[in-house]
Amino acid sequence: MPATEFQGGNLNQFSRSVFSLKRHHLVNPVMDGAAAADLDGFQSHVSDFFQHLSSPSQDLLSLSWLRDLLDGFLFIHHQFKLLLLSTPKSHLSRPAVDRLLSDYFDRSVKGLDVCNAIRDGIEHMRQWHKLLEIVLCALDRDRTLGEGQFRRAKKALIDLAIAMLDDKDGGANSNTTVAHRNRSFGRSSTTTPAKDYRSVGHFRSLSWSVSRSWSAARQLQAIGSNLYAPRPNEIAATNGLATAVFTVNSVLLFVMWALVAAIPCQDRGLQVHFTIPRTFGWAAPLLSLHERIMEESKRRDRRNACALLKEIHEIEKCSRVISELADSVQFPLSEDKEGEVRQRVQELSELCEGLKEGLDPLERQVREVFHGIVRSRTEGMDSLGKSNE
Repeated sequence: MPATEFQGGNLNQFSRSVFSLKRHHLVNPVMDGAAAADLDGFQSHVSDFFQHLSSPSQDLLSLSWLRDLLDGFLFIHHQFKLLLLSTPKSHLSRPAVDRLLSDYFDRSVKGLDVCNAIRDGIEHMRQWHKLLEIVLCALDRDRTLGEGQFRRAKKALIDLAIAMLDDKDGGANSNTTVAHRNRSFGRSSTTTPAKDYRSVGHFRSLSWSVSRSWSAARQLQAIGSNLYAPRPNEIAATNGLATAVFTVNSVLLFVMWALVAAIPCQDRGLQVHFTIPRTFGWAAPLLSLHERIMEESKRRDRRNACALLKEIHEIEKCSRVISELADSVQFPLSEDKEGEVRQRVQELSELCEGLKEGLDPLERQVREVFHGIVRSRTEGMDSLGKSNE
């Protein structure tokens, strides 16, 4: 099924499309029939989610794949909430369940910083997009291409390379460098010191919102710390709910890990280990995705990238080709050389259009995840009879 059918954040449409496969109920003898069906249905939803993400038709680590990833997370997060609402309060008040849910809410709150860092990364990509638009404007198909147009395009490409290099290094003030270099594209080239300060301040506001010492790698390790499948006695003590909590924790960890892998963020690190028994129906596709993403990170042409998003790789390739082309041209342009330039600019135009259409919806979904986690924790802590922190 085409990935475009799942875009837009519509959970009902997503659930009908992705999670309509045949269910196989594995009834736990310690539970009544209704509770067993609810828990098994939840496991089936998660299995279908990872099967969809890992299918050959999916464009791994693309903007469309990330949107499917977040759509599925929001759906599973919602299903888990419904599962808790359908669980008798007498079960939720058991010490073993109370401890598990408190641990889950603590883990989920750690995802809030990741969401903030990912939104920062998306904003940085918007700045790259603006630099690419300068290249498009300079080499516009309706213009006669001369030395001035190529100089302007090359300057924007240099600024882009600097910005992407700074983001790879986790530089919090990468965009201030671009601000200094890019003032010639403003309305006035004779900027006063006061205006310079405001311009730099604007770019600085787009740097990382998390503290300088914050680390995406350490945050992921904290989310995954001591995350193990429940033992039989824990399953019995929680009337089966321990398996659902382990599952939703694993989904949370994978989604945050995949976002950090794909989008530039501070102190990225992908060394997260998933310990999941193969008895879980969703273990095989999740572990397969983890392996494929790790293999992608080890490719020679991706090893030094600021992130693994497919569109970022395309930005690097496209900008490098145009930069090399701009360095090799001689004036006046031959017809063949101009045709090659026009072709590369058309490819860049299509890439820019994809970024323009994909970044805003992705940011909205990240915001939905952030607020969903906050609401879930507030409601969950209230249901457990604990005061909000």
